[in-house]
Amino acid sequence: MAKCEIPGVDVNGTFTALNDSTLELYIPRLDSGKFDSCSLLNITTNSSHKCESWVFDHQYYRTSRAIEWLFVCDQRWMGAVAQSIYMFGVFTGAVVLGNLADKIGRKPVFCWSAVLQLVLGVGVAFTPEYFSFLFIRYLYGIFGSAGSYIPGFVLTMELVGPSKRSMCGVAFQAAFAVGIMLVAGWGAIIKDRQLLQVIYGCHAILLIGHIWLMDESPRWLWANGRTKESVDIVKKALKFNGSPINLQTAEFVSKGKSEERTSNDDASVLDLFKTPNLRKKTLNVMLCWFANSLVYYGLSLSTGNLQGNPYVILFVMGLVEIPSYIVTVYLMDRLGRRSLTSFEMIAGGICCIIAANLTMGSVESTSFVFAGKFLIASSFAIIYNYSAELFPTVIRNSAMGLGAMCARTSGALTPLITLLDSFDPKMPAIIFAVIALISGFLVTFLPETLGKPMPQSIQEGEDFGIGDTCFTAMCSKTGEDKDDENEKPLTKKPDSEQLQPLR
Repeated sequence: MAKCEIPGVDVNGTFTALNDSTLELYIPRLDSGKFDSCSLLNITTNSSHKCESWVFDHQYYRTSRAIEWLFVCDQRWMGAVAQSIYMFGVFTGAVVLGNLADKIGRKPVFCWSAVLQLVLGVGVAFTPEYFSFLFIRYLYGIFGSAGSYIPGFVLTMELVGPSKRSMCGVAFQAAFAVGIMLVAGWGAIIKDRQLLQVIYGCHAILLIGHIWLMDESPRWLWANGRTKESVDIVKKALKFNGSPINLQTAEFVSKGKSEERTSNDDASVLDLFKTPNLRKKTLNVMLCWFANSLVYYGLSLSTGNLQGNPYVILFVMGLVEIPSYIVTVYLMDRLGRRSLTSFEMIAGGICCIIAANLTMGSVESTSFVFAGKFLIASSFAIIYNYSAELFPTVIRNSAMGLGAMCARTSGALTPLITLLDSFDPKMPAIIFAVIALISGFLVTFLPETLGKPMPQSIQEGEDFGIGDTCFTAMCSKTGEDKDDENEKPLTKKPDSEQLQPLR
């Protein structure tokens, strides 16, 4: 909390807590009823003027970049830009590294990004001024989220069969919630912002071990003609699981699949837009990622307006996601991806609208903020799984990267949209809610992926789900039979689909 330094009251730049009746003598109120943190009253003339120095309440934050560089009043935008530049870094990484992971493999992109994430995460703590801080934040966005998170998730989904995709995908997302709680926990314990950032950066050490522990995706290897390596990894997994199945490497290598491999050599993110069915699914999923991220980060940022210890509030915001993921795993294998995602996005948008029309900080408003976070955290987790299952292996990481690009675009816009509360406190929440409601409705036109094999080639990706919408499923006595009749037949399932290493 910052306020103008009151001469004779805030002695030696020390924040002096005053009750509202006393504070009214020195600081004018805004039309909203809140105190103006940028102006002082002239006690003699009762006129207001812009203040030139500020004092900060150090009850929760002893040091921070915002305090050191005075991200207040006319410089408030600098804090929003610092948040947005990170998201633009993720945007860049999603475009570049997403496509690169489809070209050279998931593992090398993940591992190199892990190393750079460690270096940049620690290095940003020692940046001396604002613009170098922005540059390192931008690089960290490229390698920290887009470089490590997306390829890691895609690799996880490609290592398991249909029966384990829901659990593994959502568990991967649950680690994000644990990270939020760790951020809150470390922040409450360590008050020096430089040491705190070093601690945050050092968490990337946990990723370095994957250089030696993690195998490349056997699906990606198979799709790119590296059949022997693919089968060897599957055999390694079968041995680790104690499976009696015995694979003959030579038998699979001899199958070659050279024609399919040649057609997939030049697959790129542009293939997502060349054919009508893939194009419709891609645009729909892009909006879904955009909307989920917008509401998720919008609700996260709104916690700064809630009353109480910010570390406790942030911890609870992370904690509320854990039961959300447990419920998600249970429901998404029973209700399917499509209906659950649509319902949760629409309900989350409604929670945003209700919370915006209640008194900020009240029990009712806080309850709807947490309910919205619960719902959006669940739908955000599902859309990761859903996207991986909708798109073919040869461009899966590119598709996920494209979705992440849209999510980070909205993430970059979120802190800027929240600045609109200067005009109307309800405006940001209304914007978040409307986009979520529109996207939640459009999700009903996507095909269901529950229990279905993941498409491997571009053609399989185009054929997948034709004629399957929420409405055709409701009109059919048995949705699965309807899908089978309306869909074009997929090309022959690749043998790698039959070799699920960790079913």
